[in-house]
Amino acid sequence: MHAVINETGRDSRLNRVVWSALTSRQAQFSQGGNLARRFDPAISPFAAAADNSPEALAALAELIQAGDDRVYLLQADDIALPPNLEAEVTAAGVLMVEVSPSAGPSASTPIVGLGEADVPEMVELATLTKPGPFTARTPELGTFFGIRQDGRLAAMAGSRINLDGYTEVSGICTHPDFRGRGLASELSLHVANVIRSRGDTPFLHAYADNHGAIALYRKLGFEIRREVNVAVVKRKAQADPA
Repeated sequence: MHAVINETGRDSRLNRVVWSALTSRQAQFSQGGNLARRFDPAISPFAAAADNSPEALAALAELIQAGDDRVYLLQADDIALPPNLEAEVTAAGVLMVEVSPSAGPSASTPIVGLGEADVPEMVELATLTKPGPFTARTPELGTFFGIRQDGRLAAMAGSRINLDGYTEVSGICTHPDFRGRGLASELSLHVANVIRSRGDTPFLHAYADNHGAIALYRKLGFEIRREVNVAVVKRKAQADPA
């Protein structure tokens, strides 16, 4: 088990960050209604039910198509599923919140904003390094930054889930050819500074068994706020009629 910072002042919006985002600042990207929502699947596979009531879970199931459709659930609450859904993958994670704002990245590393023209390289880097679900339209969710070295996109990071008062640092990845240079740390600090300058608290996610990443994020001023549950969910295949 990981040490978790004091419960006092915990914000319930972080229990279901996806739901909080899809019912506030990122409602324009959502599909669904008052009981369950998902991001437009072309942008992100994340989804959430309002709670674990049978009605909300049934509404979640209605948002998932049969066949190859998958949604990612990410929440501090236990993950419950209706009878017609099943978890293909489950994992334990942590949600970390910035508690000690840093001075920011060093001025010696040029950090550039990434835009539409950079999307093919961003998708290629994310496909190679797997920082989490990332599509050609994921950058619509926030602002992304990169570091270029030797004419290549060596590393990137940006923001993804955005709810009232909080913005997630996400998509943090470094090409294997450029690892060991501190690029991910520089970009994470830069994105956190941008988020803070807008009046939000930066937060991020990591898998609970990724001790190296958790240790790095602690050095950058983040602490674990709560443990979270992760599941990749699909509709159960229907049995062929006899």
